[in-house]
Amino acid sequence: MTTDNRTAPPTCGSERDTLRAFLDYHRATLAMKCEGLTDEELRRRPMPPSTLSLLGLVRHMAEVERAWFRRVFEDHDAPMVWSDEIDFQAAYDASASTRDEAFGAWEAEVENSRRIEREAESLDQVGHQPRWGREVSLRMVMMHVLLEYGRHNGHADFLREGVDGTVGA
Repeated sequence: MTTDNRTAPPTCGSERDTLRAFLDYHRATLAMKCEGLTDEELRRRPMPPSTLSLLGLVRHMAEVERAWFRRVFEDHDAPMVWSDEIDFQAAYDASASTRDEAFGAWEAEVENSRRIEREAESLDQVGHQPRWGREVSLRMVMMHVLLEYGRHNGHADFLREGVDGTVGA
């Protein structure tokens, strides 16, 4: 990995600014873990039969962003990126994927999620989570997606170490 250019979240700030900053910090962490690797290195799996790879994590997080922002607040019927059904596991198989494909989809979903969050009047804005059949607040969605990034960035540390021997930040 190259130098760490992530912007650290603020130690003090409003709830919304803090959530936004932590979410962007974790998004940048995933990108940093993938930096400088070839498509082949990004597809490398730690051990059979696992399909988990860094590229698979990027693809999965595109699905997470879509499911929790677009499908909750804009279009409950928006199709998933890599699955005709709502199968988050399908994204993990990146065996035929490329950096451009995966990062293109992920970055588009991140920008859409950022737009939805910016346009919301407050964190109390409510949307409908179609998988749960329940109403959820923007605050809950941001926390959930933040936790998804935190969990998967832990996997990314392990996966990156398996590619080039680095230990994660």
